[in-house]
Amino acid sequence: MAKIVIIGAGPTGLSAAYHLEKKGFVDYKLFEKESETGGLCRSIYQDGFTFDYTGHLLHVGDPYFRQFINDVVGFENLEIITRRSFIYSHGVFTHYPFQVNLHGLPPHVIAECIEGYVTRPVSRKKPKSFPQWVMQSFGEGFAKHFFMPYQRKIFAHDLKNITTSWTGRFVPTTSLQQIIAGALQKPNDELIGYNAQFYYPKVDGTAFWVNKLAETIKAPIHTNCSVTKVDITNKVVTFANGHVEPYDQLITTMPLDRLLDIIVEPSSSSLKKAIPKLLCNKVVNFNLGVSRNVSDKHWIYYPEAQYPFYRMGFYHNFAASNAPAGYSSLYGEFSHINASKKKVAEMLATSLAATKKILGIEDREIVTEKVVHIDHAYVIYDFWREKHLAKIHQQLHAFGVHSIGRYGEWKYSSMQEAILDGKKAIEQLIMLPAHQSYYMPAAAPSSSKII
Repeated sequence: MAKIVIIGAGPTGLSAAYHLEKKGFVDYKLFEKESETGGLCRSIYQDGFTFDYTGHLLHVGDPYFRQFINDVVGFENLEIITRRSFIYSHGVFTHYPFQVNLHGLPPHVIAECIEGYVTRPVSRKKPKSFPQWVMQSFGEGFAKHFFMPYQRKIFAHDLKNITTSWTGRFVPTTSLQQIIAGALQKPNDELIGYNAQFYYPKVDGTAFWVNKLAETIKAPIHTNCSVTKVDITNKVVTFANGHVEPYDQLITTMPLDRLLDIIVEPSSSSLKKAIPKLLCNKVVNFNLGVSRNVSDKHWIYYPEAQYPFYRMGFYHNFAASNAPAGYSSLYGEFSHINASKKKVAEMLATSLAATKKILGIEDREIVTEKVVHIDHAYVIYDFWREKHLAKIHQQLHAFGVHSIGRYGEWKYSSMQEAILDGKKAIEQLIMLPAHQSYYMPAAAPSSSKII
């Protein structure tokens, strides 16, 4: 028996283990369902090419995280890169972000965006839905030509049911002066948005830095351990291989809906009723190795409905080691919510055909291909989530279960936040100084319903 059991050896779970050990706490066990660590921050090495699970870029803004990366990974092993990202619409490339880079678009599009911004509805009331937020922040033109079609593709969900709580850090604001300046001339070197600069490993793709973190963990990492049952009353985890692990406190990074599906809950609880309400889309990540350099860009957004994918990126421009010299390592992404296998296959075939057409790639130039299906991709920030999510976590906490990280907390977050989430969980759990193996006891179980 371990006092603390950690489920999931992605960045958040590894961070929790790392910060436990930093505090001198060794009475824990870490389990991972896959044969390797990393979660979605893994890389695939195939025929001389490196493919990540879509574009995973390292954004370093927090002082602690900066020190963490320096200590664990070493900045000498990372490239610092200034973003070269674009939007392709109306037959032209414009620089990202769209709302300050209208130069080059057809005159009527520019006019609609400026007019819409000037005449946008002004209200003291905080917008409730994403469409309302877009209209109040940017106006009808920007909504029509970028925000609405792009987010509709990426979420694969009715935007009227999506809240605004996720927008703050991820969508740069603008001003009339910026809009007009960006319409009259090509963009200058001003860096706008949280991803204007990023870090990326010089070798081995995104997996490099996560593997470095895993190497620092002194305790064994138990791989190939898929959880089949969590008895939250008796505090026991059961695995598919037959192993049973009692615990005092459970830290889990598995997707929240999966956790709720496998828990054995007391009759006073109603957690399982939340499962169908927790919405998350799926992403199909297709990767190609091509025998020539097809682009000098980092990634491109495709808001228009005629393109089935919402984004395309180029790993070889993140690091030269991601492809043989003169070759390209590229990816594309499209999303869906529980589409049939036939529909997904059709979308994939259409996406590959469109990619080859856009980039002028002939079949003989494709060296290798890899398709990755990501079952949990973008959490849907709908109104149900806004109202009930905190209650779910409160009830889990009452039983000593701490569901953390991007999918454990059911949120949208970066790799930096994954590390900070693991750190925060341990700080909240551990009461006493290092080398004293005590933990914060769980609150008394509550019989309150969440729905």
